[in-house]
This record gives sequence, structure tokens and C-alpha cells, in this order.
Amino acid sequence: MVTQQQLAALLIKVAVSASIASILMRFARIQKILLRDDRTVADRLQLAFIFSTLFGASAAVSALAKQYPAIDLALEGATIAGFLGGYVSGLVTGLCVSLPDMFQSKWMSMPLFAAAGIIGGLMHDLAPRREDIWYFSPFVDLNLYRFLKQILRFNRLAIDARVVKLAAFNLICNALVITIELLRWGVEAEFKKHNTFFLFEGVPPTLSLVVLSCVTTLFAVSLPIRVWSSFRAERLLEIQRTRLAEAHLAALTNQINPHFLFNTLNSVSTLVRLDPDRARSMIYKLSNILRRLLRKTENLSPLREEISFIDDYLAIEMVRFGDKLRFTKEIEPGALDRLVPSMILQPIVENSIRHGLASKIDGGTIRLRAWLEGSRLHISIEDDGIGIAEDKLDRIFNSGIGVSNVNERLRVVFGGNYRMTVASEPGHGTETRLEIPEHPHSIV
Repeated sequence: MVTQQQLAALLIKVAVSASIASILMRFARIQKILLRDDRTVADRLQLAFIFSTLFGASAAVSALAKQYPAIDLALEGATIAGFLGGYVSGLVTGLCVSLPDMFQSKWMSMPLFAAAGIIGGLMHDLAPRREDIWYFSPFVDLNLYRFLKQILRFNRLAIDARVVKLAAFNLICNALVITIELLRWGVEAEFKKHNTFFLFEGVPPTLSLVVLSCVTTLFAVSLPIRVWSSFRAERLLEIQRTRLAEAHLAALTNQINPHFLFNTLNSVSTLVRLDPDRARSMIYKLSNILRRLLRKTENLSPLREEISFIDDYLAIEMVRFGDKLRFTKEIEPGALDRLVPSMILQPIVENSIRHGLASKIDGGTIRLRAWLEGSRLHISIEDDGIGIAEDKLDRIFNSGIGVSNVNERLRVVFGGNYRMTVASEPGHGTETRLEIPEHPHSIV
């Protein structure tokens, strides 16, 4: 029969295990080492140091205070260290966390905890794949169900080898953890004087108490693995989302470049026969732009680089339009180093020329302004062209490459934390305004 006091001690043991797991996740450096699948020898030694410190401290507090035996998780810590880091981490942790007991003349603690670390290393090596370690589960019934389900299906369907291997791995690991706890019971029974830390010292063993002790140790070992596995899954999901956003952004950028090149080459073609010298000048400026595009590997760039790009682009267009095209800038100095998505201004400027000024007999002016309000960057691109009809203005974010592309790229980078508006009055011009937050990697 298990008393309420014994049951409470077992529950405290599981709670302390979960608390230690959560504490470790508060430190970024520890996260990197703990959640990594492939570790160097230095990483494994660091992992052993981390576990030795935390689980050794729990053993030391229990040994010195003699009032909180349930917080001693030295055996479980050695097993977890071996399971995650292999034999080196497990053995070193087992030796270190046994020291508080050794000072209490519990000589069997060192060989027992070292053995637990080595058994944890064996569990590490049994994993079909390194990442399968994170699928370790204490629910033997589910593992057994998956295993038997696959075996019984062999007459009808091909057996999923991965599911069978993973289920078998979980079953063996559960059995090994239980074996470690039974070893502790055996040491307690065999070495009365110099045994090891034992939660129920002096208590006659009963079947129910032994079973509950094994189950508790199983959960104390597996629960941190499950906690860290959840953190790892969240981090992998975040990495995948970042990569997806970067790929989406790169695809949108690549959509802009051919469009820009097509229009620029058209401008060059009009001058090849009429004015070869000016055509040559345009080609030279275009080569500068292409060189910059080929060097560009980042999705973000300082605003000053984007404005420099616009200067080169408009220099080409001004060769074609002559005095009909004018360009003015009002840039607040503090805005120049703010990061913006690459190629964010050129499509809007191109739209101003193609749809606002190209068909206007006397041409017009493009005005670029940029300023800061608090932590947010404001950009205005305004022209005094023919404007946009109201029915087209309503559909501007859903049609064409320029504006819709810029809007989509801003959404990818900043989510919903930005504003883009297009205001136009037929016959009086168009103004496109951007309001974007400070990117965390902006230049200080």
C-alpha cells in the first residue's frame, strides 16, 4: 500500500524535473547546445557541465538539508545527459552528480550514477536517427499499439519500417529507464550501509511502491525531453517560416528585375540609331545598375542605397525624356540608414513615369521625400502626372506588377505592421506613401 506522503514525494519528483527543464530553456546559449542534434566533444562536455550543475545542486540540497529528498534527481540527470549527449555526457554527469552522496559515504552512488549515464548513452545510440531522440515517450501502451499495429498489417500492406523502428526504440528506452530504477532498488537492498540515495530508505518494498517508483522515474526522465522537444519544434517551425518568407521575398524581387530590365532596354533601343553616344551612356549606367543587382544577396538594404539606385535609374530615363522629366529629393539625414526591402522604390518610380508622366506632353516632376516620425519611417513618392482614374485606383493593389508587388513584399517583411496608401486625382498626379516600422537589424 502506498501512503499519501509517498505519493506526494513521487509527484514532487516529477514536478521538480519539469521545473528544471523549463529553467534551462530560459538561456539562449543552453538552448543552442541542448536542442542541437549533432554535437562536438566540446558541446557534449558543456552539456555534462550544465546537467552536473543543476542536477548535482538538487542532490546537494537534498543531502545537506535532509528534508527534501524528492528534489534529488541525480540518477535521472545522468540518464538524461547520456540520452541527449551520448556516453561522454552521461558518464561525466554521472560521476559529478554522485559527489554529494560520496561525501555522505554513500559509495555505491558513483558506480550506479555512472552506469545510468552509460545506459543513457546506449539509448542515444539506439535511436534510428538522431532527431528520433526527441520522440521518446513514456506512454508504453501507445508505443506498443503502434508496434503491434504495424506487425499485424504485414499481410495486407507494406510495413512502415520507420514506424516500427521508432516504436521499438521507445519500448527499449522505456525498459532501460525502468531497469535503471530497479538497479537503484537492488543497490538499496544489497548494500544497506553504503548504498546510494533512495527516496524510500528503510521502507519495505511493495509491488505497488516499486511500480510507482519506476513510473515516476520514467516520467522524470521523459518529461524534460518532451518539454525540450516542444521548444525545438517551435524553433524549427520559426526557422521554416523565416526561410519561406525569404524565399517568397526573393521570388518577388526576381519578378521585379526582368520587368525593370525590359523597360530600360526598350529605352536604350530607341537611341541606338538616333544617338549612339547617349545610348552608350545609358548602357554604361545600366551596367552599373546590373553590377549592383548581381552583388545584392540581402533582402534588406539601407535607404541610402535604394535612393542611389533610383538616381542611376532616373539618370537613364532622363536621357530618354530629356528636360521633360525632373526629379527632386527631400531626405531627412536620420532616415538614410534605415533598412527597407531591396528594390522597394524603383517599381513605384517606374509607375510614376510610365503611367503618370510618359503621356503628358510637357512631362513633369517626381518628388521623393523620406522622414522619421518616432520609430517609423515615412516615404512619399509623388508625381504631377495625369493621375489614376477612380475605378482603377480601387483595384491598384490587385493588378499589375509594381504596386501590388511592393505591397506584398512589405507584408512579407513586416506582417501587418506597415501602411501603404495610393492617393490620386485625375489630372493632378499621384502620391504613394509608405509607413514602415524600424527593422530589428537597422543600422544604429
